[in-house]
Amino acid sequence: MYNKIILAGNLTRDVEIRYTQGGSAIGSTAIATSRKFKSQTGEQKEEVLFVDLTFFGRTAEIANQYLRKGSKVLVDGRLKLDQWTAQDGTKRSKHSVTVENLQMLDTKGQSEQMAAQGGYNAPQQQDTYSQPAPSQNAAPQQPQQQQAPAQNIPEIDINEDEIPF
Repeated sequence: MYNKIILAGNLTRDVEIRYTQGGSAIGSTAIATSRKFKSQTGEQKEEVLFVDLTFFGRTAEIANQYLRKGSKVLVDGRLKLDQWTAQDGTKRSKHSVTVENLQMLDTKGQSEQMAAQGGYNAPQQQDTYSQPAPSQNAAPQQPQQQQAPAQNIPEIDINEDEIPF
């Protein structure tokens, strides 16, 4: 069987991170996606969908460090059905996505603008918004501050196949 979902949209809240007893990071947030369509009467409509996201390991730490409410992201992962019993005894369920790969879609200019408006603290001397975050299986990369040339111009290694437009 195959279970794969790809979503692009904006985060609806800041990433909340916690750690297991073993020290592994778990991050949670939600994404809002939308689609525009014409109804049978020809009226332009928009449908918005909200989906919970869960990040693990290094991906959770990167998401917590760089993403804030409103950040544009592209995620892919597995669809999961969460089921529980509410306090009033009713059975409840919802779908969520366990994220395997994360791409930050905000440009550096957009992230600095959000920081200026009090949205969040922009990363200093790093331009990781245009690079995909490593998955939990990938080896950690060296921080960009060590790789950057002396003129504080970040080095960007982008594969053209990874550009979403």
